[in-house]
Amino acid sequence: MGNIYDGAFRTILNDCRKLVIPVINEIFGETYTGEEEIQFFPNEHFIDRQDEADRERITDTNFTVYGKTQKKYHMECESSLPDGRITIRLFEYDAQIALDEGEVTEETLTVTFPNTAVLYLRAYKKTPDKMKYVIVTPGGMVQYDVPVMKVQRYSLDDIFEKRLLMLIPFYIFAHEKSFSEYNSNEKKLEELKAEYQVILDRLDELEQQEVIGAFDKRTIIDLSGDVIKEIAQKYENVQKGRKRSGGPLFCADRSGA
Repeated sequence: MGNIYDGAFRTILNDCRKLVIPVINEIFGETYTGEEEIQFFPNEHFIDRQDEADRERITDTNFTVYGKTQKKYHMECESSLPDGRITIRLFEYDAQIALDEGEVTEETLTVTFPNTAVLYLRAYKKTPDKMKYVIVTPGGMVQYDVPVMKVQRYSLDDIFEKRLLMLIPFYIFAHEKSFSEYNSNEKKLEELKAEYQVILDRLDELEQQEVIGAFDKRTIIDLSGDVIKEIAQKYENVQKGRKRSGGPLFCADRSGA
């Protein structure tokens, strides 16, 4: 269910908000240090409709980073096949975010659109490397790209070297196509569990180095367990391989289980 993944994405952003900075740097080519102030705004927006009741739409995340300059960002997490409607929905969100903070001075309306990006948990042949808005106005045409981050393209080394730790709960998507094999092959399943042991060990190292706190580490682990439980629910042996004590990741040797 997409809501599980959306919920995990929103939770890690709101509860461990500093983890979004390396992702913003990666997607938009920013150079934030991680010391910037981040302010999150309500995700609920009402889309104005003239011929029907206003519709409430919930964005995945809407926040401002206060660095050398002030920049607003809007990020969405997607696991479905691109179908064109996603781009429409993104633009609706962006327009409403801009209107929510629009300013009118002497009958001049000024709106600022956010920097928008999409994180795709699954990459299909149809999944684009970027999206684009083309806005034709009486005063001229405006167009700009909406970057796409394909989570499955990032290896564990990429994730840890670039500090893209908020992607860890979704790392299991890289293994999704192999679930049938893991379910029937104990050796392969053990290899998957060993890979998650490496994740835990590296998170421990970052905690010891005070790169992340205990709360951040626990949130990453808990959300990873939620995502694994959802994505592998049809595979009994994969589910049994999940850790039942000391954390929900695949980890066989922390408690001797």
